[in-house]
Formats: sequence, C-alpha cells, structure tokens
Amino acid sequence: MQKLYPDAAAALDGLLHDGMTICAGGFGLCGIPERLIDAIRDSGVSGLIIASNNAGIDGEGLGKLLRTRQVSKMISSYVGENKEFERQYLAGELEVEFCPQGTLAERCRAGGAGIPGFYTRTGVGTQVAEGKEIKNFDGEDYILERGIRADLSIIKGWKADEAGNLIFRKTARNFNQPMATAGKICVAEVEEVVPAGSLDPDAVHLPGIYVKRMIIGSPYDKKIEFRTVRERAEP
Repeated sequence: MQKLYPDAAAALDGLLHDGMTICAGGFGLCGIPERLIDAIRDSGVSGLIIASNNAGIDGEGLGKLLRTRQVSKMISSYVGENKEFERQYLAGELEVEFCPQGTLAERCRAGGAGIPGFYTRTGVGTQVAEGKEIKNFDGEDYILERGIRADLSIIKGWKADEAGNLIFRKTARNFNQPMATAGKICVAEVEEVVPAGSLDPDAVHLPGIYVKRMIIGSPYDKKIEFRTVRERAEP
C-alpha cells in the first residue's frame, strides 16, 4: 500500500468536509503538522471541530484556521496565547470545551483504544464537572469523561519508514501519539522517510497500522513561541 503522497493537499484529498472533527497533534508550536494545517486552510472547509492541546498563536499553527474563521469549536486545555481565539470566544463566535490537559490526552488515547468513557477525579467540584455524570468509588467522587473519536487525525513526526512506522523527536511526541490513534484516518507529515526495515522496531513510537497517508514536510523553520534571553555578564 502506497502511503507517501507528494504534498499535503494530495494527502488530504477526499478526506475533508464541513463540520468534521479533527484531532491535531502538537504542543504550542512544537510538533505541529504545519503543512497539513496550511492545506486545510487552503481547502476552505469550514465548521470544524478541533481537539488539540492548544489553538496555536495568532497567525501560526491552528491560529491560521481561527483567523480564516474555519473553526466552530475547540476542545483544548490551554488557549492563553491566542488573541484571536480570545476575541472569538468572548464574542460568542467560537464554542470552546475546556478540558484538563491530562484528561484531554486520556480522552484521545481512550478513543483510539475503543474505550467510550472513563472516570477521573480531575475537575471534581469545578466547572469541568458541570453536566457530567459523577460516581463514587471508595468514598471519592469521579467524573465520567467521554473518549474522543475524530474523522481525521493530523500529526507531525520526525522519521518514518515507507510502511508508516513513525518516530517522534523528543518533546515533539507530546500529543501527537494519542491524537494519531483517535482518528478514523491518520495523516502524518514527517521530516524524513527511510526504506521499510530501516528503523529499529524497539524505537518505533507509532506503528504504521495507524498511519494511512504521509507527506514529507521538510524543510521547516524553527518557530519560537517565547524568546527569553538574559544580558551577558560583564567580564
């Protein structure tokens, strides 16, 4: 099965439609599927429901889709660096489902594992628990959280072989791994593709069974969300 496509638009061909749910990997600007996000923007698809740890920043990452008003709902844990996100939310133009970070990761992992729901203590007694079933186990209250299943997963990897077995680089693994399994179809962009059998099986983070389509997205510009520097000490 040929999994490698010439570009992001070709890899997403036939997969996009209005109102679909997308799981997007990445944390801040680290490990985000930049080329796939650009192709989604260029497609003009709208009414998207996106599950992602955050919504990028203004003009970068998923922030590009917010700017073009293609997103109707975000399921996220942190959105503090995106002014356009804030504006749309406060104006009632964007629906937001805030979800604790670990809970969001587990919701996607559970969805990928075929688990429809699980109980967690995170959020008990807060707004997170509103409208959710609460059950007591051994004297402690737990919230029922639903697993997330998406129409499409878009992720960013470091190296893959031709069969789609994939390695993430260091912290860029972040949400990419659970997001990959939560979608009915997973499209990955990677920096390098090597021949099948080249990767050490023990080093593979995501088995190729999950990856249906791939593109090579490199070269990339390393974007920095916050640049923190200090003055050099006088000699």
